[in-house]
Amino acid sequence: MARTADHDARRRQIAAAVHQLVAEGGLDAATVARVAKEAGFSVGLVQHYFPSKDALLLQTCRQVMADVNARVADRIAEGITGKQPISTVVFASLKELLPLDEARRGEYRVTRAFRDRSLDNPDLAEVARTTAAELRAQLAQAVTNGKECGEVEPDADADLAATRITALTDGLADQLYADPARKVGRRKLASAAERLLRAALDEVFTGECRQYGR
Repeated sequence: MARTADHDARRRQIAAAVHQLVAEGGLDAATVARVAKEAGFSVGLVQHYFPSKDALLLQTCRQVMADVNARVADRIAEGITGKQPISTVVFASLKELLPLDEARRGEYRVTRAFRDRSLDNPDLAEVARTTAAELRAQLAQAVTNGKECGEVEPDADADLAATRITALTDGLADQLYADPARKVGRRKLASAAERLLRAALDEVFTGECRQYGR
């Protein structure tokens, strides 16, 4: 049991080193030698756990998504405790996917590097596809739950709404990373992005939640 814990801890430490290097200098900066130095391990040990750069990137991306999912779980828990509408919880959760601060910009760079790498690697492409599908499924479920509590019209297409919202979130994330200082009219891009996301949700979640009034 202790050996398994040590094994997992080393993999997480190596993934953290890759995350740091990619966030600072892109994928090319994450050579095996530099990853080993950043993690405090030998090159041989890194290669023992991760025989290829793609394996390193896959583990790092999984760790980033686990961190994001943990924050989303916190937003959901806060929403339940505060008896917030589903739309409010979804909005707070989606903001965790946007590079609105340095930590999330680093996460974005890792996930973007992973997506770019997956264009030439079928195994990585399948992970990218299933990850995106899971997010759409979670959003579709939120829309379905909204129908049950009165926030969403009964005839709303949950899959269509989820596809639209994820596409908007992905596009906003790309723009926020590429040009965070840009202004949209008189607004900073970050403020405009939040407004656009809120407006998209308002078009889906048009009613009031009855869940906490029963």
